Amino acid sequence: MTDQVEKLIILGAAVSCRGRDFHDFMTYWSIQPNVVVQCFTGTQIPGIEGRLFPAEMCRNDLNGNRYPEGLMIYSEQDLEALIERFGATMCALAYSDLNYDTVQSLAARVNAAGCKFVQLPPVLTQLRSTKPLIAVCATRTGTGKSQTTRFIAEHLQKQGKTVAVVRHPMPYDEVLLNQRCQRYEVLADLVKYRCTIEEREEYELHIEEGNLLFAGVDYEMILREAEASADVVIWDGGNNDFSFYAPDLTICVADALREGHEEHFYPGEINARMADLVIINKVNSLPSLEQAKMQADHLRNTLLKSNTPVLYGISAVSPEARDPATGKLLSSEEVDELVRGKRVLVIDDGPTLTHGGMPFGAGYVLAKQMGAKEIVDPHRSAKGSLVGVFKKFKHLKNVLPAMGYGAAQVHDLENTVAGVDCDTIIAGTPINLESVIAMKKPCVRARYCLQLDDENMNKMENALGPFVAS
Repeated sequence: MTDQVEKLIILGAAVSCRGRDFHDFMTYWSIQPNVVVQCFTGTQIPGIEGRLFPAEMCRNDLNGNRYPEGLMIYSEQDLEALIERFGATMCALAYSDLNYDTVQSLAARVNAAGCKFVQLPPVLTQLRSTKPLIAVCATRTGTGKSQTTRFIAEHLQKQGKTVAVVRHPMPYDEVLLNQRCQRYEVLADLVKYRCTIEEREEYELHIEEGNLLFAGVDYEMILREAEASADVVIWDGGNNDFSFYAPDLTICVADALREGHEEHFYPGEINARMADLVIINKVNSLPSLEQAKMQADHLRNTLLKSNTPVLYGISAVSPEARDPATGKLLSSEEVDELVRGKRVLVIDDGPTLTHGGMPFGAGYVLAKQMGAKEIVDPHRSAKGSLVGVFKKFKHLKNVLPAMGYGAAQVHDLENTVAGVDCDTIIAGTPINLESVIAMKKPCVRARYCLQLDDENMNKMENALGPFVAS
């Protein structure tokens, strides 16, 4: 049995995977002597099928030139046909934020087709750093990982440390070699690397706040670049995936508005079980802090390691708007006039609303907070691919997800926004959406950040103490 060659299909290349499949291949599967990978499958990203993972990143120097032509990416819809076509004997799951029913359904499809179904543990694919490394992960998409990462980066920088943030991959370029190792220092780099809306949502605020940011596809190359530029490396996770790097401190962010999801979504439960510190975020959106304390007690009794501290985070949302002619920031009174008593269109973070399953985001919270007269339903104005988004994600009502995985979808978003009858647009996406699409109505940005009270800040400082002292 040990000499049997396994023919493997890697299930991934999805919006909710964002490169986990490629990382697993490069760090583990490509160098296994008795495994030959046949292809990747992908889902959810428009046009992902038919792309090529290039031979230059297949580690052919270590596997006897096993993949001289690279590997193709096919649609997950065709999984059974692909298993038959390639004579596959095993399929490996390599993407994230899947409910357990979906995971088991995939396993059933694979098993029914005669294949083994495999999930790799973190230890087999986590690269080790020469610098102290903090990993920020989550139980679900949209819990506030990047808020937390920026909070930690700011704290360490105030203590005199240089920080490099490594962002979970978002490999959307048709030519993946273009994204092998990316370094972001100024906003112009977003244009240089032709970033999608989804990439901008994760990168832009880091750049605005002065964080040196890395991303791409080849995460060993990226790690070595980050190490050369910083005292401390912070892994800013994507969705609820676990870290690509072996951390010295694992922080898991849970969502006070999605209590119980910690136990029902892959691989978020893994992050909770491995966490050295947990933050239950958005507690300010609850009727009472007691609800979050009950959530924390349940986690302590079921998932967390003994003595893992649980913090309660506030996701503070505030408005910002600029004069479109001068770019000057408007006063709080002027911003208030744009929203209070007005009919508003809310555009919120795409991944949070779609595979994250949230019915609203920060923009919706701000609209309510500022006394908007009406939050306009965008369904009837949906154009192109946005029609399909609303059909697929039926929980979405009075919010528009900021979808933009390519130029065509950005165009659909722009046309959808243009067709909505409203007074003001509230953008809850982290980016300056006005720099990406044309808007004919005033736009108010919902800015949001993590805040901790003194008691919770003391716990955070205790956890970060070794990184300050290093």
